[in-house]
Amino acid sequence: MSQHFDVIVVGGGPAGLSAALILGRSRRSVLVVDAGEPRNAPAEGVHNLLGQEGTAPRELVRIGRQEVARYGVTVTDGRIVAASATPVTADDPVGFRLTLASGEVVAARRVVVAGGAVDVLPDVPGLAEQWGRGVVHCPFCHGWEVRDRRIGVLVTMAAAAHQVQLFRALSDDVTAFVADPDLLDDTVLAGFAARDIRVVRTPIVRVLSDGDALSGVELADGTVVGLDALAAASRVEARVEWAARLGLTPVDQEVNGTVIGRVLAVDAVGRTDVPGVYAAGNAANAMHTVVVAAAAGSQTGAAVHGDLLQADVAAAVRGRAAEGVDAPFPVR
Repeated sequence: MSQHFDVIVVGGGPAGLSAALILGRSRRSVLVVDAGEPRNAPAEGVHNLLGQEGTAPRELVRIGRQEVARYGVTVTDGRIVAASATPVTADDPVGFRLTLASGEVVAARRVVVAGGAVDVLPDVPGLAEQWGRGVVHCPFCHGWEVRDRRIGVLVTMAAAAHQVQLFRALSDDVTAFVADPDLLDDTVLAGFAARDIRVVRTPIVRVLSDGDALSGVELADGTVVGLDALAAASRVEARVEWAARLGLTPVDQEVNGTVIGRVLAVDAVGRTDVPGVYAAGNAANAMHTVVVAAAAGSQTGAAVHGDLLQADVAAAVRGRAAEGVDAPFPVR
């Protein structure tokens, strides 16, 4: 027998827990299913989240779980492996059944996809081992921690030119590694020169470490360039494989004509093309930082509550009509 909830939230990070929080406070029955694989797990701390600056990612999740539990939200560790669209109550034509890896089946009237994403990294030996430590990607998330250090930026797409200048605002010692000469035009290169940003055209073949710390990069000609940090953009892939059975397929997300990842397409409040299914956080936007993902989750949670409320009102009206109550209700 399936357990029935108003809403199942798939993913227990900032987006999912924020959606669960606002739904729980609206007296909705909510289940959060969390696989325990936060995208930001390699980072030492969360930044730019007011009141929680520097908090470790898993500690933030622990705090969030405690908070949603105060409002009756159930959180379970697990992974969704299958899904189907089928009504779970007689009063609501929309509903879903989700199967966990354990074999348990849970049901809900609405689903919020908030399982985040994975970072597909540049294929450079040694880079993955330093991801989230010596290898960073966001100047706002990690820039302060590498300020005034020797920073390299691996330019693999045209949009990374802006990233180079953002890191230049944090240090006087910045090197752009640009193996593809067609990526940057003369205007961008003039901006680099004006800001004393070095440009290296020889490809990086290895990221070097000294113990746990990044120490530099080795180039194809054997040259070693000493660095304290290397910025590298990833390609973001939403964790939504299970949702394909509901008719959801990721789409390319572009920034200035450059594809930065594949996510679920949603409207302003997180609605997907499948009625009753919503998405928030990195599952729907590769650029969401923790604070933005949390805000999106809260907004989506409110939208889901409104959706359910409309269904509840429609069911109540049908119920009154079935009872033969078709005149205006008395006003006292």
